[in-house]
Amino acid sequence: MSNILAELNVRSLGELHLQGKRVLLRADFNVPLDADGNVTDDTRITAALPTIHAIQKAGGRVIACSHLGRPKGKRVTALSLEPVATRLAELLDQDVLLPDDCVGEAAQHLIGNQRDNQVVLLENLRFHGAETDDNEDFARRLSAHCDIFVNDAFGAMHRAHASVSAVARVMPDRAAGLLVAKELTFLTPLTGGAERPYIAILGGAKIAGKIEVIERLLGCVDGLMIGGAMANTFLAATGLPMGGSKVETDKVQLARHLIGRCTELEIPLWLPEDHVAAREISPDADAEIVTAGALAHDQMAVDIGPKTIERYTMILDGTSDGLDGAPKSIFWNGPMGIFEMENFAAGTMALARAIARAPAVSVIGGGDSASAVRKAGVQTMVSHVSTGGGASLEFLAGNVLPGLAALRGGRR
Repeated sequence: MSNILAELNVRSLGELHLQGKRVLLRADFNVPLDADGNVTDDTRITAALPTIHAIQKAGGRVIACSHLGRPKGKRVTALSLEPVATRLAELLDQDVLLPDDCVGEAAQHLIGNQRDNQVVLLENLRFHGAETDDNEDFARRLSAHCDIFVNDAFGAMHRAHASVSAVARVMPDRAAGLLVAKELTFLTPLTGGAERPYIAILGGAKIAGKIEVIERLLGCVDGLMIGGAMANTFLAATGLPMGGSKVETDKVQLARHLIGRCTELEIPLWLPEDHVAAREISPDADAEIVTAGALAHDQMAVDIGPKTIERYTMILDGTSDGLDGAPKSIFWNGPMGIFEMENFAAGTMALARAIARAPAVSVIGGGDSASAVRKAGVQTMVSHVSTGGGASLEFLAGNVLPGLAALRGGRR
């Protein structure tokens, strides 16, 4: 893992001298909560455990910090990190101390009196507007009582926020955590050098957020598979009527351009042949299978249909002539339909299972795709599930991640 970091001139956790040091750990504990304030998915919390354990094993003390939701600079009780502290304490089997703020006397007191095998978790960073402003004064207050900064919040790396980039600028003793190193180890080959054949699968609602990713991927993939609502825009670009389906009308010309680029580069572009169609989006909606281009004016494409599932599955299994053998590298971001509803989930679930079966290095690009593999029960059967949907797309698009850029250099 450290080789990738070395190439980026970023120190790894193993290069730090942690004995007796207070370590400000930027984690990504932005987790979903239910109406009673309980953590409903602790994936991001468990992802931080290896780094916490490593710091403690090396003799350091962990002062963790994170955002939760979007309180927009105000204290919002429902967005307190208290449920996160409770769950983290259970997972670590240690005391996790939560002050009433991320800066100020209460935080200073807990940090000053922290014992070995105790974690201090600072309260929600976004209770302060200075956090999202990338304010260096706030960063200095946040890090005032710490010796070293470790950023392990890959899901926030694409944000130019105080705890992500400004803290790294004001703390010369800094490094990337184990999770960030792992993310970069799996994502970097997908920008060029992945084992071939290499397939990218893109779904979800919009083309807009994935334009740069598609353009970049066209230079290194052997096939591009499209689903979800973004497929509607591609199909509309081929001249097919899409009924009442969601279509980004202002992106049809762009989709047409991308189709043309695939043709020029002789890259297979697979689009849905049929749809699960419904007239309303609800768990009880009646649905029928409709061939692509045959949707009624009031029907919406809400999932890929059985013919498309069969075709996509055969490509991933290596039993289709659409590719030269089974893929050896797969990147997936975005569901094939409205998978949160069982009646529209078949396509996404089938794809998740097919990816899990494939004899390939399979990387799931966070967000809804990560939720889908968990729902399908195959999260342990894929190579890597990213904790950062937005960050992974920004990285694959070739954009600079502010948090990663700020870690470069540092004391050695």
